[in-house]
Amino acid sequence: MEIRQAFSKVKKFVAAYGALSVVGLVVVVVLSVEGGEVTSFMWGRTGGMFASAVVAYWLTVVAAKGTRWAYVRVRIICVVVPIAIVAIDSIPGALPPWMIVIQIAGAFALVPAAIIVNRSDLRVSFSAKQ
Repeated sequence: MEIRQAFSKVKKFVAAYGALSVVGLVVVVVLSVEGGEVTSFMWGRTGGMFASAVVAYWLTVVAAKGTRWAYVRVRIICVVVPIAIVAIDSIPGALPPWMIVIQIAGAFALVPAAIIVNRSDLRVSFSAKQ
């Protein structure tokens, strides 16, 4: 698979992660405005998810242009973020079920991206010995 094709797919998965992060953030804002129960942990989780989505998308765009440092960071983000989301969402009672569902869906959106960016042909394309 060509680098452009691969990163075109990765961008879509990262954008899906970003869209889910926006959904979570909007729900927290609406709950807050309507006087619902919103904790600082919920704000932090949704804000962090949104921020990581923005950074991941930017890095994906830069990596698609052939920039190795961005590619390395995309590889790390696409693997570490889903693991971190699942780990944090596994804390009993820390988050409401609706938020866990949104965040786990976001984590699953990054899994195909992680598979693509960790393929051997892409790793060779971005090897330090070029």
